Amino acid sequence: MAHKILILPGDGIGPEVVTEAEKLLFVLASQFGLEITLQHGLIGGAAFDATGRPLPEETVTAAQASDAILFGAIGGPKWEKLDRLLRPERGLLALRSALGVFANLRPAMVFPELVSASTLKAEVIENLDIMFVRELIGGIYFGEPRGIETRENGERVGFNTLIYSESEIERIARMAFEVALHRKRRVCSVDKANVLEATELWREVVSNVVKDYPQVKLEHMYVDNAAMQLVKAPKQFDVIVTTNMFGDILSDLASMLSGSIGMLPSASLDENGRGLYEPIHGSAPDIAGQNIANPLATILSVAMMLRYSLHELKQADRIEKAVQKVLRDGIRSADIYTEGMTLVSTQEMGDAVVAALQ
Repeated sequence: MAHKILILPGDGIGPEVVTEAEKLLFVLASQFGLEITLQHGLIGGAAFDATGRPLPEETVTAAQASDAILFGAIGGPKWEKLDRLLRPERGLLALRSALGVFANLRPAMVFPELVSASTLKAEVIENLDIMFVRELIGGIYFGEPRGIETRENGERVGFNTLIYSESEIERIARMAFEVALHRKRRVCSVDKANVLEATELWREVVSNVVKDYPQVKLEHMYVDNAAMQLVKAPKQFDVIVTTNMFGDILSDLASMLSGSIGMLPSASLDENGRGLYEPIHGSAPDIAGQNIANPLATILSVAMMLRYSLHELKQADRIEKAVQKVLRDGIRSADIYTEGMTLVSTQEMGDAVVAALQ
């Protein structure tokens, strides 16, 4: 039976990088036997422009009927003055919630060919391979109450609620430990238990769950120290599990260890392995439409989709090896370009990966 994939290009550079990723899917289907059906939908600013909502019901229905979703990016200055509930970002948060994709897997890895692209010393980041497991549909981004109110004295206040239940913490902890079993079997749980009661509970629950995984070594680290250690000695980490907000910040920090945020994919999984796959970069409206964005993070997101949701491991390997060949051949988009390499456009990078795949 063919795998059902929903494509959500979104805004900014999203449509450009998703187009290049789709090329790989077409080649895998036509030349390597991958059985897929593709459907396209709207989300974010593009959806608001077309329907008046950042997440149309049709998109939710299509996503829930799909085996996996490939997403580009959302947002941009055009929609920043909209009411908060109508902004593009609310569409993505709502989609994550509707799908129940509670676990965000973000690899932070350094390709050997890109060691020189990082701002850190080579000996610090050579052979780096960290997996972030970020809780995605709880915490301060979803907690209630939230809002902006005016007090009796006329002063406005903004407030958000950081809240986690034991069950939410337990399921993300188990995901991290399961991931660790296929890696170096080390997990670092990041919290702020010395200040925040919600993460004091986080630490307690994670410590209890690890008892079911005697093969895994667990350590705890405060988030401020974790940020420092990621820059100082990142190779000490294998799997990092943390809250929604901490994971958002730390994984973006770690992305720069690789040399460019344009190189890193991500997977957001539900309890059954269905996933929402996306590059971790944003919509980059400043370069949208210029054909200079790096599509490799989106292409590698397709590889993660094939691996984690569709269980097409050989097809995933084909994409990853094709990307590695392109980098070995010195082909570079603008964000990872260094002197002596071959500078290419978004479209040319996609074509190069297709050629390497074939």
